[in-house]
Formats: sequence, C-alpha cells, structure tokens
Amino acid sequence: MMKVKMNIQTMYRGELLRAGKIYTVSEETAERWIISKIAEKVNDKEA
Repeated sequence: MMKVKMNIQTMYRGELLRAGKIYTVSEETAERWIISKIAEKVNDKEA
C-alpha cells in the first residue's frame, strides 16, 4: 500500500477521493496515478 495526495477529485471503488487529500491505495494503482499526474506520492513524514 502507498499513500498518495490527489491532484483531482475522482471516484475509486465507490469512494469519492477529493483533490488535496491523502489516501492509501495499492502500489499498482498509485504508480498509475502518479504517472498520469492524477496523484503525487506522499512521504511518511508528510502524512
């Protein structure tokens, strides 16, 4: 699992993810979102 900070608002598995908030998702999903600029990786110190 990886923590990401959302750049946009989106729906994921029936849950509304808001821009600017930090969420924990699977590493595979997080990597896709980071590449697509949908989210940014969060260091444990920031969370």
